[in-house]
Amino acid sequence: MSKSLKRVRAALEAAGAPVDIREVGQARTAAEAAESAGCHIDQIAKSIIFRAEDSDAAVLFLTAGGNRVDGGKASALAGEPLGKADAALIRAQTGFAIGGVAPVGHLNPIRAWFDPRFLDFDVVWAAAGTPRHIFPIAPDLLLRLTGAAEADFVGQE
Repeated sequence: MSKSLKRVRAALEAAGAPVDIREVGQARTAAEAAESAGCHIDQIAKSIIFRAEDSDAAVLFLTAGGNRVDGGKASALAGEPLGKADAALIRAQTGFAIGGVAPVGHLNPIRAWFDPRFLDFDVVWAAAGTPRHIFPIAPDLLLRLTGAAEADFVGQE
């Protein structure tokens, strides 16, 4: 079992959350994850990481699979301009590689925001630290475990 997957499992166990990590072949995209989980694309919790340009810190936006983050709204929430986070920053801040960033089990604390669209569902699915593993979780529990702030940051396609 990878270190990343172990950290996600440990974070869920420490919080007393159900641990039901599933290997699904490939879940690098929301569409792949939704197909693997047999759920609506908006039940996929995408972990979108940006680089806060003033503080040079990673920030996390947990976004429903069919939504996209609006850069202007996200920057306003973060209180500073946001730019593209490179793989090195994402790995250093979270401990995860792009395509497998989990919402829990990060190496370092991270400021996070939560898409209220998740609250329309009983269960959402998130990456479990690798591009091949996902786990189901109640959205209100995910919100609590991540310490994220519920906010409107999505844009129109």
